[in-house]
Amino acid sequence: MLRVLVTRPELGASRTAQRLQETGFQPILLPLTETAALPVDAGLIPGYAIAVAITSANAVRLASRELIAALAGLPCHAVGTRTAEAARKAGFSSVSEGPGDAEALADSLAGHFSGKVIVYLCGRVRFPVFELRLRAEGVRVHAVETYDTLAVGYSDEAILERLSGQSADAVLLYSAKAAAAMQVLIRRPALQGLFEKTRFFALSTRIAAVLDGTANERIRIAAQPDEETLLALLRARP
Repeated sequence: MLRVLVTRPELGASRTAQRLQETGFQPILLPLTETAALPVDAGLIPGYAIAVAITSANAVRLASRELIAALAGLPCHAVGTRTAEAARKAGFSSVSEGPGDAEALADSLAGHFSGKVIVYLCGRVRFPVFELRLRAEGVRVHAVETYDTLAVGYSDEAILERLSGQSADAVLLYSAKAAAAMQVLIRRPALQGLFEKTRFFALSTRIAAVLDGTANERIRIAAQPDEETLLALLRARP
């Protein structure tokens, strides 16, 4: 049974582990990042904003009730299915589901909101392309950071115990921060033997690029930045 290391934070890590078990893999949970809510003053939200954009489900899951209440009446544009589900569950009444990619969502919104203000619920650690594309088209983006992403540290002993001293066949990488943490782990002398033949499955090219020095033939990149595509890539491994 293929041993697959799941590096995403909870609660997503447990959901992924269940999906892996159902399809015949042996998941090993090793979250390399964790999310933490940030305080936000809902009173600072501009009253002239006409829409909300979300590219991460965590942005609404970790937002305060006061912030959601202040925004729930605005149309909400979510990047994909899971983010849209999180927005509806949080209390947004009008949610549209995007194409699953932040850049494509920005392109689809740019023509509708030029000269207007939208609130962007997001994390402190994020890739700037979504905001940059909208601002380049004249959209006034008010970013509201509702959560932070923090690295989780492990000792060599903790890693060896988690893996039962055996090598990992595959590693799933969902963020550049997790990929950077993974790069540190695989270079530790006590752990190198665990990852010598491991294949790495990254959600995007940007994430894969962090694995500098890792043999290219051991890295696979999802054609679309979503878990369904990533797991399909894992199942189709040669």
